[in-house]
Amino acid sequence: MRPATNPPEAVPPSPPAAAPPGLPADGAFSIDLEVFEGPFDLLVTLILNEDVDLLEVHLAEIVLAYIERLEARGELDLEAATEFLILIAALLELKSRLMLPSEDEEGLDLEPAEAAEELLARLLEYRKFRAASEWMHARFASERPYGYRAAPLPPELRRVAFEAAAKAYEPGRLADAMRDLLRTPPAVDTSHMTRITVSLERRLAVVRELLATRGAFTFDDAVGADSDRMTQAVTLFALLELYKSGELVWRQRETFGPIEIMSPAET
Repeated sequence: MRPATNPPEAVPPSPPAAAPPGLPADGAFSIDLEVFEGPFDLLVTLILNEDVDLLEVHLAEIVLAYIERLEARGELDLEAATEFLILIAALLELKSRLMLPSEDEEGLDLEPAEAAEELLARLLEYRKFRAASEWMHARFASERPYGYRAAPLPPELRRVAFEAAAKAYEPGRLADAMRDLLRTPPAVDTSHMTRITVSLERRLAVVRELLATRGAFTFDDAVGADSDRMTQAVTLFALLELYKSGELVWRQRETFGPIEIMSPAET
């Protein structure tokens, strides 16, 4: 490794820190740039330690060098290539943040350790999903030999053999049941049921008549002593409608006491 910017007479810099764990397994290929010459994983370490300015690194040249290496080898290691793409994408994002700073954007001033942790977190997330996909592929491959049986059970596994089975009913009973289904059933007698005759219009008329004749009355007077629950509910709706239109008001002097209803003129 030789940074191109160091003059020959300069004091050699202190050795950089070790590469953070999680760098791609294929990061040892050599690259030759204007500011750096050496392995790719060492370049990433120098960038994270701020020994090499990321703005001076041409990432496109690194990608072209990696493609040339793949063509020379004649094979593609999918795992290593994926990790390389993750690192390049992370470096592109960091470089774009440095080139286009914004006061509202967080994460621009990253310490070397924080930048290394961010790259490592992305690699670990990728490896987590890759491990899950590998488990699913292995599970699918292990279950492929098994399938559902389409044939009937063997005779030795049946509770009753076909030869020993006997009819459980007479065929004529099935015909009678089908014939009964085709007949029109008699009309249902509902004469014993009480028809509900209460309506909102009738209850409105009753309440208005009480207002005109009495001027003030209670809720019990409006619904009647022998009224059913439906009449009580509809009467309550009628009172709400008249209260909304301003035709009546009500009051309750004590909790659970009688509800007094009167026209606004009576108040």
